[in-house]
Amino acid sequence: MENNQKNTIEIYSNRSFDEIRIAVIENSRLAEIFWERSSNASLVGNIYKGVVENVLPGISSAFINIGLEKNAYIYISDVIGDKRQGIDNILKKGQEVMVQIIKDAISTKGMKVTMDITIPGKYLVLSPYSDHISVSKNIEDEAERERLLNIVTSIVESTKKYGVIVRTEAEGVGEEELRKEYKYLIRLWESLLKKFENVRAPSLLYKDMDITLQVARDLLNKDVSIYMLDNREDYYNVLDFVSKISPEYKDKIKLYEAKTPIFKAFNIEQEIDELRKIKIEIPSGGSIIIQEAESLCAIDVNTGRYTGNKSQEETVTQTNIEAAYEIARQLRLRNIGGIIVIDFIDMKKASNRNRVMKALEDALKNDRAKIKILPITRLGLIEMTRERRRESTFSMLTQECPQCHGSGRVLSIESLRIKIQRDIIDLTRGKNGGNLRVVLHPVVMEALKPKLHQMEKTVQRNIKLVSDPQLIWEDYRIIIE
Repeated sequence: MENNQKNTIEIYSNRSFDEIRIAVIENSRLAEIFWERSSNASLVGNIYKGVVENVLPGISSAFINIGLEKNAYIYISDVIGDKRQGIDNILKKGQEVMVQIIKDAISTKGMKVTMDITIPGKYLVLSPYSDHISVSKNIEDEAERERLLNIVTSIVESTKKYGVIVRTEAEGVGEEELRKEYKYLIRLWESLLKKFENVRAPSLLYKDMDITLQVARDLLNKDVSIYMLDNREDYYNVLDFVSKISPEYKDKIKLYEAKTPIFKAFNIEQEIDELRKIKIEIPSGGSIIIQEAESLCAIDVNTGRYTGNKSQEETVTQTNIEAAYEIARQLRLRNIGGIIVIDFIDMKKASNRNRVMKALEDALKNDRAKIKILPITRLGLIEMTRERRRESTFSMLTQECPQCHGSGRVLSIESLRIKIQRDIIDLTRGKNGGNLRVVLHPVVMEALKPKLHQMEKTVQRNIKLVSDPQLIWEDYRIIIE
């Protein structure tokens, strides 16, 4: 199973009262979804004038007040200055600094910031505190990489010398367009410096653009066949933006005006509903189980029943390869980050383990997050890390279950039946007379019925079982009448 086919990409945007959802479809399958709610809009990319609140040299970190509910966190690697001196010699309490959010607050962790500001454009990313020029690794053609490097080096040397990252979207772009964008980014940076001098801290200096515009800036390229939006204002904003930065793509921007909701019309809503499932079937009959925790995600690959003429080793290998492609897709879809451990089905041959490893690496090529994969072990385990800049989709869509308290499981019917019997005995012990009424979930009541006569004999009372479908699974009431 190779991933050599050229991607065909469609993008659909849906805005409701409190959220924007943008779906990226690659080769007719949902590949990625961007989600922004009014209650938890991403702040990544925003630039602030902040005040240093605390410096903690023991962990080489500091906390900075940027005017939000929680102070932002900065590690020494993100501080501008001679890092060999230690963070307490670079930052002092009360010092005013310019910082940029690079990771949203996740769970109990505050947002992470950096002093190494970057300002993204369509083709270039300006790094004012650097003098390094680099080209995106996603541009694989060596001649094109050399061309872009020479052009940008010439542009930088003829104007102000700042660091620049050449983005993937710059492939095939001419010198004039690159020069125009570089000058625009410099003007934007200079305006930020002036604003920093004139406003009081803490204060917002620069707000990154709306998510619909970010998608147009970052994803719109020759492989995208359509970017369709169901909100008229969003449509005109994106069309105006694209007309200025990439006029050759403006015909790809479309307004959706049909009555059927856009995500329902293109079968996206159903796929989003599937993201709550922890078990995903794969074509071979096997499955993958995804278990997310706060900083670790465990993925287990299971085989289906063995059928066919191939050897068991070959069947297992093919199942693992299928699973590798689906896992890569799910990581993007669910925005799973942090440490990820994948337990593939055991393979005896090292060559087959290498085939699975190669399949996973191939499947992750389209993922824009930073990823590091360790070699597969003899037992089929792969450890990897994936950059996490915002909350995972699963965490955003769900909350802790009030019945199982986040464990994902409730008491078995047998355990619950025994618990109720024990409570009845404890409640009646040493008390005279009175019949009992037990109100409980209908399914639990059916499990208790065969034991009713024995319980009545044990406590020497009549017991009436009452079904209440409104009760949650583990809830019940024992009433002495």
